[in-house]
Amino acid sequence: MCEAELSRASHILCGIIICMRKTIISINEYYHVYNRGNNKQNIFYDKRDLARFLFLILHFQSPLTFQNLTHPINNYVRSSAFNIPKEKLKKIIKDRYIELINFSLMPNHFHLTIKEKQEGGLSNYMHRIQTSYTKYFNIKYNKSGHLLQGPYKIVHIKDNEQLLHLSAYIHRNPREIKEWKNKEYKYPWSSYQDCIGENRWNDLFKHQIITEQFSNPNEYKDFIETSGTKLQLDEKYLLD
Repeated sequence: MCEAELSRASHILCGIIICMRKTIISINEYYHVYNRGNNKQNIFYDKRDLARFLFLILHFQSPLTFQNLTHPINNYVRSSAFNIPKEKLKKIIKDRYIELINFSLMPNHFHLTIKEKQEGGLSNYMHRIQTSYTKYFNIKYNKSGHLLQGPYKIVHIKDNEQLLHLSAYIHRNPREIKEWKNKEYKYPWSSYQDCIGENRWNDLFKHQIITEQFSNPNEYKDFIETSGTKLQLDEKYLLD
């Protein structure tokens, strides 16, 4: 099945699954979206897996389809750049149905903060990502069935304090990995470094709603480092 067919199938699924959710998704609202591996299994085993998922969360923000992801993923593994043509990036930004606010990819789970831009955008985005990545993973590792533990989880972010503390929670997440403890600001598979240094993804990554509340990157970094992440998250699903 090509990526375009996967997208159509995912669109049908999203109409079924959104009806089952208690969270109402509204345009211009922010949401914490997360999921983990089925039975807590790892969903990323190597750099290529992480690069694949990173590509998806960055470039699937619009209906634009990609016929072959091998080339950009190979580019990223070699040079930490996907090298997507500028005209394609402009089209993604022009037609995007969500904005990506921050993210962290962990060995067996992921966290995203997303702003809904078009009706049904978040659902289309997430089902397209999860369908594409699961197909890739099962083929690569000769597996079948569910990679992720059910539908993604979603929490509506009700106010600015929750948004800020969620960003701290997500960006502190890599300290769970022994070799990244106290070095999470350098972790390549989160958006932390893009918020306190050069944004690697330009307009594909829209962190300003958070970072512009701080006078400079060091102030935001201090907030991340000292935050107790007071946020009450509905995440026993992930963390038990």
